[in-house]
Amino acid sequence: MKKRIVILLSLLLAFALVTVACSTSTPDEVEENEPQTGDDTGEEQVGTDEEAGEDEQTGGEPVDLTFSVWGDPEELKILQEIADDFHAENPNVNVTVTVSDWDTYWDKLQTQLAGGTPPDVFAMDAPLYADYQSRDVLLNLQPLIERDNFALDGYYEQSLVCYETPEGYYGLPRDIQPGVMYYNKDMFDAAGVPYPDETWTWDDVIEYGQQLTQDTDGDGTTDQYALWADLWDMELLWGALIWQHEGNIVSDDYTQTLLAEGNAMEAWQLLEDMIFEYGIMPSPSVAEQFGDPFESGNVAMTPAGHWVVPLYSNVDFNWDVAPLPQADKRATIVNSVGFVIGKDTQHPEESWEFLKYLVGEPGQRKVTSLGLGVPTLIDIANSDAYLEQDTADINHGLFLEAMEYAQVKPCFRGYDEWATIFGDGMYSIWLGEAELEPTLNELVPQADQVLQEAQE
Repeated sequence: MKKRIVILLSLLLAFALVTVACSTSTPDEVEENEPQTGDDTGEEQVGTDEEAGEDEQTGGEPVDLTFSVWGDPEELKILQEIADDFHAENPNVNVTVTVSDWDTYWDKLQTQLAGGTPPDVFAMDAPLYADYQSRDVLLNLQPLIERDNFALDGYYEQSLVCYETPEGYYGLPRDIQPGVMYYNKDMFDAAGVPYPDETWTWDDVIEYGQQLTQDTDGDGTTDQYALWADLWDMELLWGALIWQHEGNIVSDDYTQTLLAEGNAMEAWQLLEDMIFEYGIMPSPSVAEQFGDPFESGNVAMTPAGHWVVPLYSNVDFNWDVAPLPQADKRATIVNSVGFVIGKDTQHPEESWEFLKYLVGEPGQRKVTSLGLGVPTLIDIANSDAYLEQDTADINHGLFLEAMEYAQVKPCFRGYDEWATIFGDGMYSIWLGEAELEPTLNELVPQADQVLQEAQE
């Protein structure tokens, strides 16, 4: 994959970063503990090219930082380049990058936190942030933000919502993921169906979807569907669909689940009908036979954020993106990935400088070249670095247009347990083994109990 060359920082900025990173001072509220030690878990780890044993250039004490994220080997490569760039400007700071798959990442992080040895800097999924922040395991960044006059007004407002607390920010966002519709242009052409655009409604999806759903090999079974979405979590489709029908997910104070009330039921019914009444969407048991059904060429459309662009850039068919179809109103869901610092870090100043580098212009430009998300910095999102990126020949600007009507994915304490109740509990509906309304009426009280306990 082609990579854009990250722009050179000015000498003034480089000098400022070196000066701050080499400081041995720490924020007043952070206590110094024994240095952390690394661990050998089999994950992919790479250190910066130079060892930080001696620093003849600055004379600063050598510092080793650990930086942990979830992702794949391609992301590791880009993140290591960022770490190397940072090291070049801060020669006494060596950053070891560890990238794990999603499940391994969170399992390991829980173990590290329990043992008091978390990474210095690590990635955070915005909906899970409230739980981690409430556990007193994250460093409060607000004093550092204020001390350094670190400006937040250049970030998309939606990207900051989940990270703000009454005590300030304990994390900052790197990228945002507004949901759009990916579509297979070759399938649309073969079926004689017009490409989806901003005028499409879910009625259009149902109408044209029946032409796109086919038995292409003539064996009597459907092997091409109009639409597929992973329905376990709200992020890909059902959260936006509920808002489009003018329903709600949770109450504003996060004490009540609203998924079985009012217009939310219309959204659930639409999903069930697209699977069983119209047959344009595969059930989970059918979809899993295809892997990623869009990538494999078995569905014509799928909703997702920008993170799938690198994956889909390798397919052998033509594709592009369109807005999500609308119902009573236009809406989509937006989530963000951010970075935090462990409260027990032995190097809060260096960790803060590295975090600023990650969420600032250098890091965002570099990550943009990988195509994993939309930059949270508005200026970079509207620059050629994002809009003209080499990852795929699609309308990247559409994601910025989606931000105009994107609603933030709910972030609250207890989110993971709450989401698991619906992800697992609704699965039998999508298999056709349970009825919609009774199932929701059973799940909502369980979810409300989680919300109530999280408030205690």
